[in-house]
Formats: sequence, C-alpha cells, structure tokens
Amino acid sequence: MKAYLFPGQGAQFSGMGKELYETEMARELFEKANHIIGFRISDIMFSGTEEELKQTSVTQPAIFLHSVILAKSLGDDFKPDMVAGHSLGEFSALVAASAISFEDGLKLVIARANAMQKACELQPSTMAAILGLADDVVEKICAEIDEVVVAANYNCPGQLVISGSIEGIDIACAKLTEAGAKRALKLNVGGAFHSPLMEPARIELKEAIENTTILPPVCPIYQNVDPRPQTDPEKIKFNLITQLTGAVRWTQTVERMLADGADEFIEVGPGKVLQGLVKKVSREAQTSSAAVPV
Repeated sequence: MKAYLFPGQGAQFSGMGKELYETEMARELFEKANHIIGFRISDIMFSGTEEELKQTSVTQPAIFLHSVILAKSLGDDFKPDMVAGHSLGEFSALVAASAISFEDGLKLVIARANAMQKACELQPSTMAAILGLADDVVEKICAEIDEVVVAANYNCPGQLVISGSIEGIDIACAKLTEAGAKRALKLNVGGAFHSPLMEPARIELKEAIENTTILPPVCPIYQNVDPRPQTDPEKIKFNLITQLTGAVRWTQTVERMLADGADEFIEVGPGKVLQGLVKKVSREAQTSSAAVPV
C-alpha cells in the first residue's frame, strides 16, 4: 500500500518548484497563487534568498505550493492508499487527497501563517530538539517545570522536539541533558509551535477552518494529533483546529500506517526529511516486530 507524505516548515530551499513551472498546469496554479497571496511568491521560491524564504508568510505557502503542485503533476500516477503531512504538510495532504480545494487550502495556509506569526509576537518563545532520550522521560521532566514547556514533535524514536517559553526551554534543556540526553539543541524558530502558547493562533484559525468546505478525502488521512485513519470531514476539521496547540505525533502516525499495511512511502514536496524519519521509525518497529518493513 502506498503512503504519500507531505513535509512541513523547514524543508524550503531556493529554487524549489522551479522545474514544475515549465508545465502549463503548474504555471497556472503558481500564477493563481501569486494573485491570491498578493505578491509573486513564485519568484521568491525560484530565486529568493534563504532569509526571504525563512519568513513565515513565505515559508508556509511556498512549501504548500511545491507539495500540492508536485502531487498534481503526477496525474494518474498519484494513487494514494493513505496520506499524512507533518504539521503544515497536513494541509498539503488534504488538498492532494481532494478533501480541500487548492484555493481554500492556500487561503487556510496563509491565514495559519499570519495567525502563528502574531502569536509568536505576543510572547517570546522557542523550541528545542532533544536527542537520545525516551519520550516518557522527556514528558515527565517537562511536566515538572513551572513554565510552559511541552513535547511538541514526536519525530522518531530518540528525537523529540519540545516547545515553550524561552525560560522554560532553557530549564528543560539543562534538566534533560542531566538526565542523559545526547543533545538538547535550541532551534532557530520564531516561536513555540504546537504548544499552549499558540492558543491565540488556534482561536483565530478556528473560524476559518470551520467555514471551509472539507469533503471526504479519496483515501484516509492520518492526522498529527490523532494518528488514526480519518475520512470524516467534521473530525478532520476538529483535528486541524487542535493541531496548532497539539503535538505532532509523527512517530505514532508512521507506526499506525505501517500497522495498517503501508509498504511504500513517497515524500511529495521539498526535501527528504520525512523519508529519513520513516526509516528510523520502521527500523524500531522491525526490532520490536510491531510492523511490516518499508
């Protein structure tokens, strides 16, 4: 069974999507996106600087566009048995699986980027990657800290990203290092994504999601906050809204896809980060005889 995966923020690079623009279908979608966004995001994607691409208002729609247009360029070869997206990639996955229209998906991503940026400006906050500790150890230590700090991205066994206030992250990094983490690396991000500090963004985006038409996707989507296969539009909406303050349970998502029969994972979008995470999750699953190999 084929599982198509869609990357999130951080996968961007200068030149992304440029080769797609050569086809008429892709060119029409890029130009439609330029009109909706109000500036030529395609020019920034194709030849912008790293600094330009790192702006949240550019990064999120750029990755969405690259992923969705690439999926559409596959034509009849795009035949997913299941889809999933990492954080932002969940919106790409839903559009690729025909649950949300291209225009509505792009508008939601723009609204999401703006809402997250505003939430970041309300309170300085950050994230950190914790390597080499069991998830439950990280969760326990974070819960004991009298600051906002939570497990945010369960990327693969031994790699968990925490999110919270700057002071909370500093305290957590020190305590997790003492507990035996191989590394506790603060990330160069604008804020505490997938934490309670994104509550203002969740509230702002909630209305936009509720007012968007979402249809049953052509195949099940495995969402970040609840990695069970989902096709019900109302539950998909609920999970999308919850995603901004909830954790990205990527490890659990891949484990469930493997258990449900996925034997081929295809990453659609810039980079191959998700392929690497899948291999690590799969390797762990094979060791415990919990799933089929990729």
